[in-house]
Amino acid sequence: MLNMTWEFKLEPTEAQVSGIEDILDVCRNVWNFALRERKDWLDSRKSPVNACSIRQEFILPADASFPSYARQCKSLTAAKADFPRLKTVNAQVLQQVIRKLEASWESWRLKRSGLPRFKQPRRMRSFAFPQMLKNCVTPDGIKLPQLGLVKVRWSRDIPDLFEVKQARIVRKASGYFVMLSLQAEVDVPAAVPHGHPVGIDVGLEYFLSTSDGEQVKRPRFFDRLHRKLKLLQRRLKTKQKGSANWLKLQQKIGRVHQRIADHRKDWHFKLAHHLCDGAGMIFVEDLDFRIMAKGMLGKHMLDAGLGQFTNQILPWVCFKRDVYYGKVDPRGTSQECPDCEVEVRKTLSTRIHHCHNCGSIKPRDVAAAQVINTRGQRGIETACGVDAAGAEVTRSSWLALKQEIFGATQGITTHIA
Repeated sequence: MLNMTWEFKLEPTEAQVSGIEDILDVCRNVWNFALRERKDWLDSRKSPVNACSIRQEFILPADASFPSYARQCKSLTAAKADFPRLKTVNAQVLQQVIRKLEASWESWRLKRSGLPRFKQPRRMRSFAFPQMLKNCVTPDGIKLPQLGLVKVRWSRDIPDLFEVKQARIVRKASGYFVMLSLQAEVDVPAAVPHGHPVGIDVGLEYFLSTSDGEQVKRPRFFDRLHRKLKLLQRRLKTKQKGSANWLKLQQKIGRVHQRIADHRKDWHFKLAHHLCDGAGMIFVEDLDFRIMAKGMLGKHMLDAGLGQFTNQILPWVCFKRDVYYGKVDPRGTSQECPDCEVEVRKTLSTRIHHCHNCGSIKPRDVAAAQVINTRGQRGIETACGVDAAGAEVTRSSWLALKQEIFGATQGITTHIA
C-alpha cells in the first residue's frame, strides 16, 4: 500500500470562497464548543471537594462521563435541531474536526504537546472531506461536496494507478490549496543497502558536511527578509486591531512568512536530490531537533530547518530515488577520530580535527560525517551481513514500479506536499 499527499493551488470563484469561509467558521465553532466541554469536565474534577476555590468552582454531576470522540459526535447530531447552521456543513467534515481535537487532546494527555487552544476568528485554516467520489478529478478541476466543481492548477498529472481518498482544503496567505491523499494498491519494498555510502553531519556553521569532504554553507532564509518583516510589523503596531488596514497588513506579513517557508522547502529538496545523485546509502544522526531549537541558537536552528530536512524531506527523496536511508547513534561522533577511532576531545570552538595518535588533520564536521558513515555501515553489517539475500531482485522490481508510478509525472523531484 502506497500513500502520498500532493498539493495543488485552487482557483475558486467568489461564491466558493464564501462557502469555504463559512465552513471554516462553523468548524471553528464546533472546535471551541467541543474543547470547552472537555475543559469543563476536567475543571470539575481537578481538585477534591474540600480544596475547591473560594470564589467559584465549576461542578458537573459525579456520574457525568468524559466527552469522548464518540459521545461528542453523537451530541453533534442532536445539536443540529437547535443550531440549524450545523446542517449547512457536511457531517463528516465536522466529525473530522472532533477527531483532530481528540488527537490533540491525547497528545497533551501523553505529555507530547501542550493543551489544545481555542480558535479565534480566522485561526481555523483547514478542513477535510474524508470520502471522495471515484471520478472527482477532471481536467477542469475537482468536484468537492457542498462546493461543486472548483478550478485547480494541475501542476502535474495524477497517475491512473492512484485513487483519491481524501481532500483537505487549506487556506494560506497566498490563497486556497487542496491536499489530495492518494492511495495505490501496490507493495513497495524498502530500499536495500547498495552503492556508495555517504555520512552527513548537520550544523549551523555549515548546513551539512558529507563524508566525501563536501560542505554546504547554511542559507539564511529568514535574515534575507527580516528587514521587510520588521518594517511591516512596525506599521502593524499603529493600526487598530481588527480594522481593515490591520487585516491587510496581516495578509502581507503572512505572505512574507510563506515566501520564506517556500524558499526553504525548495532549497531542501534540491539539496536532497543533489545528495542522492552520487550515493546509494545515506546515514544521518538520530537527533531531536526540538530540544536543540529551545536553546540560545533556536532562531538559527528554526531558520535552517534541520529537522524538516533530515526527518521529512531527505527520507522521502531517498525513498523515491531508491537510496538507503539510515540513522545512527549521535553520541561522540565529533569526539572520535574517523581514521584510528581514538577519542579526541574537542570543545565546540575547535573547528579542526587533529588526532595526536595518527596525525589526521581535517575539518571537524567532515571528520564527524566520516564517523557517522562508518557507524552506519557497521549497523548494516551487524543487522543483515555484508550482502542481503535477494537484494538485487527487490531493487530491480522497485525500480520498475517506480517508473510506473512516477514516470507519468513532471516536476515531482522538486515538490512534495
